[in-house]
Amino acid sequence: MSILVDKNTRLLVQGITGKEGSFHAKRCKEYGTNLVSGVTPGRGGTMFDETVKVFNTVEQAVAETKANVSLVVVPPAFAADAIAEAMDASIKTVVCITEGVPVLDSVKVVDYARRNGVALIGPNCPGLISPGGKCKVGIMPGHIHKAGRIGVVSRSGTLSYEAVGQLTAMGIGQSTVVGIGGDPVSGTDFVDVLRRFNDDAETDAVVLIGEIGGSKEQEAAEYIKGHFKKPVAALIVGQSAPPGRRMGHAGAIITGAAAKADEKMKALRAAGAAIIPSPGDIGRTAQELVTDKKK
Repeated sequence: MSILVDKNTRLLVQGITGKEGSFHAKRCKEYGTNLVSGVTPGRGGTMFDETVKVFNTVEQAVAETKANVSLVVVPPAFAADAIAEAMDASIKTVVCITEGVPVLDSVKVVDYARRNGVALIGPNCPGLISPGGKCKVGIMPGHIHKAGRIGVVSRSGTLSYEAVGQLTAMGIGQSTVVGIGGDPVSGTDFVDVLRRFNDDAETDAVVLIGEIGGSKEQEAAEYIKGHFKKPVAALIVGQSAPPGRRMGHAGAIITGAAAKADEKMKALRAAGAAIIPSPGDIGRTAQELVTDKKK
């Protein structure tokens, strides 16, 4: 089983004829994702990769191809409009990998998504994948993933790849890997994903990767303590970051006590999560978690 995307996903790519859009659309298709249509205004009626029809609007694409998930690969200035267009066409899972979306645009579209019950992943995220050739919607390297029963949710795309690489090398497969993105304002958060993993009968444990900035990890800790029924291993990066200096992601900046790595680790530890000491210990800690669960 998996969350958010699976073999029933019918993928639409907004911006499919652009350089980035076409590259990642092909990689998703090659992985086994059912790519049913693309959207580029003004290119309606053309074909992508000889088999996928391109439409001028998302509404047209959904009406003809029954697409139910959208991957948004358009320039930052147009990303929010593209996301809203997908939601207006009744698509309930939207993944936006675009980096540099204006914060005010993100605030508006994230609010719109929450009011309409849409799972918006991103902006500025790697996307998500349910391994085993089920479905890939994003930019992650598909070949490092292995189907299994460990869920992964991360603010960092690169560290989600590192986590998966270590897990796969140890023979530990993943149910679904979700990169929620590192912008200050983003859609689906840790709690949203944890709720879905909690309800997924084929996810046994979760690896959570957070970082400095904001309070998303404390919110996750509160949910884990009160509601989550499965083991969690958590890594917080940026432990040596100085206050007031952004580290990597736009949202990775210490602006108060809650934004510090030690405060996040303290909250997660108090909630019962196993703290991963460093990025090199992700696989080992997850393996111990799985072993303890079987005892």
